[in-house]
Amino acid sequence: MATRMEVVQAARRWIGTPYRHQAACRDAGTDCLGLVRGLWRELYGREPEKVPAYSMDWSEPQGEERLWQAAGRHLKQLPDGPCRAGEVILFRMRSCGVAKHLGVVSISEPDGRFIHAYSGHGVVESPLSGPWRRRIVARFEFPLEV
Repeated sequence: MATRMEVVQAARRWIGTPYRHQAACRDAGTDCLGLVRGLWRELYGREPEKVPAYSMDWSEPQGEERLWQAAGRHLKQLPDGPCRAGEVILFRMRSCGVAKHLGVVSISEPDGRFIHAYSGHGVVESPLSGPWRRRIVARFEFPLEV
């Protein structure tokens, strides 16, 4: 069982990890899904499920919300509201595209910040600015028990 602050502390240890598509190894390489998978492993000791290979466009050609569905299988989806530290946030990067980016809120709104693995930057802590906030489609929290 992890508290929200333990989630934030764990996520901050990933800052500086290089971006690597499909990877999930702190300090060696990760993508945004790998960051959340790595946090899950640190919190619960194992992967939540086997992750099939995925392309950079995810399931966009098929229009399937695979990442949202997977998050819903393992994380608790929250109702609309302000983002709080320790939550996992799911973004739709284009208004007509599928949701395909994840981050972990590190500082609650209104001065929000989040930690995410971003192509070309690695794992960074970014302001949860207006453009990022507008892209959020769902908020989740790690479960108390697995």
